[in-house]
Amino acid sequence: MKTISVHDAKTNLSKYLAEIEATGEEMIIARRDKPVARLVPAKKEKVDRSGFIGAGAGILSEEAVEYLTSPALDKEIEKDFMDAIEKD
Repeated sequence: MKTISVHDAKTNLSKYLAEIEATGEEMIIARRDKPVARLVPAKKEKVDRSGFIGAGAGILSEEAVEYLTSPALDKEIEKDFMDAIEKD
């Protein structure tokens, strides 16, 4: 585990964030050689979609719920809507 100074962390934060993203390893930030904080990779959180209509009753598969709540579908709907407006 790498230890960096507060000054170094402040000066090179973007570089260290990229390194953590690439390696998944955490870093210790120290002031006068005493650890004060840790930089750790963020956990990828799974969104709870159990409250989605039909999900709990088994009406929709997990894949269907994922698709219906995905940002990609929002973009697809927006594009279809904008295309329809332009035709009028």
